[in-house]
Amino acid sequence: MASAPVHAFWRLEMRKCHLAIVATHWVARRLPVSLACEFSYNTADPLAVTVIFDSEGEYPVRWVFGRDLLADGLTTRTGQGDVEVWPDLGEAERPLLWIRVGHDNHTALFTVPAQPVGQWLARCYAMVARGDEMAHVDWEELSYLLQ
Repeated sequence: MASAPVHAFWRLEMRKCHLAIVATHWVARRLPVSLACEFSYNTADPLAVTVIFDSEGEYPVRWVFGRDLLADGLTTRTGQGDVEVWPDLGEAERPLLWIRVGHDNHTALFTVPAQPVGQWLARCYAMVARGDEMAHVDWEELSYLLQ
């Protein structure tokens, strides 16, 4: 199975952490297409991560889903509904992470190198530890939005 070269770049700010990486979009079983992908985390939304596929393209696609879903997907198949994540440890020197997004007949399948995603997630968890997310929620802002 072909995989895209790893070009990972991460940036850590006070409240945000970003990872720019090359992903492979599996358009068909034997038709891999490399594209830019960006993972981002913001402590203002401590339970979620955002992934932008084709981040440098004309029509980038944004998905927001649980940070723990992505983390759990590094070791086991997880998720249901619109997002599924699972590891592919077939290439021990370059393990991959599979991400399927969408529903019904409108799904897209991607692979990204697992190691830079795991390192980036470790930085995100250093910013807000697992289990401490609710302490970082801005409840005043949420109550304002509900009014």
